[in-house]
Amino acid sequence: MYLRTTQRRNRDGSVIRYVQLAHNRRVDRVTQAQVLLNLGREDQLDRDGLRRLVASINRYLGEPDAGLPPADAAQLAGDGLTVTGSRPVGTVHLLDGLWQALGVDVALRKVAGPRRFTTNVERVLFALVANRAIDPMSKLSAAEWASSDVAIDGLEAMDEDQAYRAMDLLVEADAQAKVQEAVFFAVADLLNLEVDLLFFDTTSTYFERDTEEAGEDAFRLYGHSKDHRPDLPQIVIGLAVTKEGIPVRVWCWPGSTNDQTILPEVKDGIRGWRLGRIITVVDRGFSSADNLACLRRGGGHFIAGMRMRDGNPLVEQVLSRRRPARTHSARLRPRTLRPSARCAITPLSAGGFASRPAGAWPSTGPRSRPRSGWTASTSSQPPTRTSAPKTPPWATRTCWKPSVASATSSRPCCCGQSFTGSSTASAPTCCCAGWRCCSPASPNAAPA
Repeated sequence: MYLRTTQRRNRDGSVIRYVQLAHNRRVDRVTQAQVLLNLGREDQLDRDGLRRLVASINRYLGEPDAGLPPADAAQLAGDGLTVTGSRPVGTVHLLDGLWQALGVDVALRKVAGPRRFTTNVERVLFALVANRAIDPMSKLSAAEWASSDVAIDGLEAMDEDQAYRAMDLLVEADAQAKVQEAVFFAVADLLNLEVDLLFFDTTSTYFERDTEEAGEDAFRLYGHSKDHRPDLPQIVIGLAVTKEGIPVRVWCWPGSTNDQTILPEVKDGIRGWRLGRIITVVDRGFSSADNLACLRRGGGHFIAGMRMRDGNPLVEQVLSRRRPARTHSARLRPRTLRPSARCAITPLSAGGFASRPAGAWPSTGPRSRPRSGWTASTSSQPPTRTSAPKTPPWATRTCWKPSVASATSSRPCCCGQSFTGSSTASAPTCCCAGWRCCSPASPNAAPA
């Protein structure tokens, strides 16, 4: 195997040389050169790459480099240095930059105070957060991940005990939610958030253990499980978010805590943040009288969900202040439906036409005629069908068209009058043109 060159002459007389990697082989007792790799034009050849290839071959053969430059970082650093391992940096480095941009590191150092630890608590907490964002796993596996799989600036290694101690310190030192406050205002400044609506709700999460905790400081207790696991101890988690879904603050309570008792604590915890005039939004689980009085305290505003059939006086008060409908355009007008305006089927008179009972004509539009195959009913239920209808049951009218056989005889109309004749053109009309009916001028005629 060797390097060889070939050349090509252009029309202007210039010569271009090409470098190839080739080896010889015998074909029918004749030696022929077979090209294995074309390295390109000689004037554009990567000579440093060829030198590295030669150095690699010499190292493999155990021969000296003959003055060639070193081929890797170990040779550049000196003799006897070997690479023991490598870790990825990219995603962790990006999260670390965001961590510092939001001021989380500064807030954690303020909370920790002058206390000294053998391990940087802020770096351990960042490692746990980065693990949750990149590759969620248990605390034991997260400690191994931070020590072996990624490179975290300022943290060479950690174990699970350091992770648990850092979390305990954070819970103990941040009892007033100073870290949460600093992080939220940093995010609000970064995203230009406007906190005018504050949504609050709770949930529960359970633990796979046999019994609940005991003692005054017990936290994992039995209670109303929203995961439908009342047989396991749990804790209650509350979260307040903005209308965009950005978290504001989180709370944790023992598993036996009732939702009706935590709203005053939530409002007192948010008051010191000086969020301005906000409207608190809660569901019907927090709509007790005491909670609503707490939300009104200090001129506060709220939006609370309630059941309309609970008989709560606030529901009746809100429904009584319903605003009238507005007309937006000539073609789009509101319409109020009242139960008293339902069309009732009137009974038939002796002559086969609908009679007009007293007060049976409401001030509504003209009614359509009933379809063939229907019979009238004296109740307000839909008419009884004797054949398949072609239109909905509500499309009915109280004025009926007489048949051809009965049109020439004297028949009473819906108002008690009678007419005779076969010409439909000479018959007066009431609610529909072309229908034989009573005269509008008659004092008992139906309104048109």
